[in-house]
Amino acid sequence: MAEEKAPPAEEITENDKLMAALSYIFVVIVSLIILLSEKLKNRPFQRYHAITSLALAVVYIIYEAVISLFYCGATAITGGILGLCLWIVFFVPLIPALYYAYLSYQGQYFDIPVVTDFIKNQGWV
Repeated sequence: MAEEKAPPAEEITENDKLMAALSYIFVVIVSLIILLSEKLKNRPFQRYHAITSLALAVVYIIYEAVISLFYCGATAITGGILGLCLWIVFFVPLIPALYYAYLSYQGQYFDIPVVTDFIKNQGWV
C-alpha cells in the first residue's frame, strides 16, 4: 500500500511526528494549522505529511461521493436491505488513514501510489 522512502538528512522531532500523525486523523484542522503557521510550515516532515494528508482527503471525498450514489441506488433497488449491510463502506477510508498516521508517527516518509506522485508533479512537496 505505502512504499517507504529514506528520510532526508533532517532532524525529525517528537513534535514533528505527532503533528504529522494528527494530520492524517484530523485532516483539515491540523494540516491547515501546519501550513498556516510560520514555525510549523518550515519543518519539512510536517509540511510533507500535511500536504499529503490534504491530497488524500480529496481522494476520500471523491470516494465518499461515489459510494454514496452507489449506496442510495442499492438501497432503493433492494428496498433497504443492502442499506443495512453496506453502511460499513463509508468507514473504509479510516483504515488507510490510521495506517498512514502510524507510519508518520514512526518518523517515516512514504509514498501513497497516485497521491504522492500527483503532489510531487504539482511541486507542492
